[in-house]
Amino acid sequence: MTGLENLVKEAELKPAPQAAAALSPETDVVEDVPLYAARQKIYPQSVAGFYRRIKWAVLLVTLGIYYFLPFVRWDRGPNAPSQAVLVDFPNRRFYFFFIELWPQEIYYLTGLLILAALALFLMNAVAGRIWCGYLCPQTVWTDLFFAIERWTEGDRREHMQRDAKKWTAETWARKGLKHFIWLMIAWWTGGAWVLYFADAPTLVKELATGDAPFLAYAWIGILTFTTYSLAGHMREQVCLYMCPWPRIQAALTDEYALNVTYRYDRGEPRCSVKKAEQLRAQGAPAGDCVDCLQCVHVCPTGVDIRGGANLGCIQCGLCIDACDSVMKKLGRPTRLIAYDTDLNIKHRLEGTPTVMKLVRMRTVLYAAIIAVVGGVMLYALATRETEGLNVIHDRNPMYVRLSDGALRNGYTIRIVNKQLKRREFILSFDGLPATLIDFVGVPPRDDGQFLIDIGPDQTREVRILVTDYGDTPRTSTRVVFRLTDVATGQQSEARDHFFAP
Repeated sequence: MTGLENLVKEAELKPAPQAAAALSPETDVVEDVPLYAARQKIYPQSVAGFYRRIKWAVLLVTLGIYYFLPFVRWDRGPNAPSQAVLVDFPNRRFYFFFIELWPQEIYYLTGLLILAALALFLMNAVAGRIWCGYLCPQTVWTDLFFAIERWTEGDRREHMQRDAKKWTAETWARKGLKHFIWLMIAWWTGGAWVLYFADAPTLVKELATGDAPFLAYAWIGILTFTTYSLAGHMREQVCLYMCPWPRIQAALTDEYALNVTYRYDRGEPRCSVKKAEQLRAQGAPAGDCVDCLQCVHVCPTGVDIRGGANLGCIQCGLCIDACDSVMKKLGRPTRLIAYDTDLNIKHRLEGTPTVMKLVRMRTVLYAAIIAVVGGVMLYALATRETEGLNVIHDRNPMYVRLSDGALRNGYTIRIVNKQLKRREFILSFDGLPATLIDFVGVPPRDDGQFLIDIGPDQTREVRILVTDYGDTPRTSTRVVFRLTDVATGQQSEARDHFFAP
């Protein structure tokens, strides 16, 4: 029986976790190989540089907005909440500074989701996973947790040495302080989230006195647990195994997208500084990479970028900063690791000019769709009506024939006042020459018009009975309901039918 037959037979007999195996060509022996490598704790080293400063700036701005935005005030008048950003579920409203959205305007949320997806596609087409490296919530909070860990337990080498030794009272104290701070950050994260759904100062007071709704405490507990677990303990595992984006983005990229790349055309063959000098003196090739592993030590996911494109690389650029600092110390050119493409490396090896095509069909298409969708949303927001008129015809019966032969149709009219002030409207009917309109519960004015008063940010339903006294036999006729604002004269229309035999 050959080695390949042995491999097939063992795969059939063993359970799935034990069936992963490899065939050694020298010994013709089947060797078990683990399906997944055992997780090793990653100790990212601190680094300073251009990309690290960008990440600090993004962290401070994004977390500052998230934690403090609920406390920003915005005066909307006496009949509306004064919180700048608020999701008001009880009153079915969403407030964002001067914008107020009603439930029937959910299409704005759809537009925002489309814009977010397209922006993600555009970022990927320009520079790979820059969302993952700089803006992803998992990256931002993990970065903050790493900073707390270094502050309490020391940088990479000190932390590793302390973990390798027998734990002392100091070790326990440092780790206890770290986890306490992590929990406080996680708790603040959950607390900030619920503040977007109620008046922030009021809810903070209720949370402190124990008078807040149970749902608020429940969500704070859930988000505290998830933030502490994902950012403090799971870290890179979220990027490697839980997040679908690394697998999706591979289908959305091309050869011109910039990625954090080890320029092996300049770095290989790797050798020490002394060995490189000897090789160059002899006229032999020697690369700039000295195999110091600094690029690996600073990576938050433990990736060796010199091995090529890797699913675990989040394109954060910290390896660029680490490599640049080593190159400066050695007096060699920086950017041995840089945002580049494999296509440019091949061009340099062939001695042909490099190509940088940030503007191409893919990026232009994404940008154009973003502009169109964004423009449509802005136009719809700028021209949207501040009142709404909906007509619902009675379904059973569709019409009623009165004793005198006239036909009557019933309608339910819903009028929406989206402004934060009381308004008066005149509702009129058009489409039939000889009709009698009866507004149930709304008496006509002296001029025969029906005036409907609606409070600020409210809706009102009105029952209308339309009776046709025309002598000519009729079929179903298209009719128009017209709503006119008394103060401004602005009109809205809704069309329906007057049904007949």
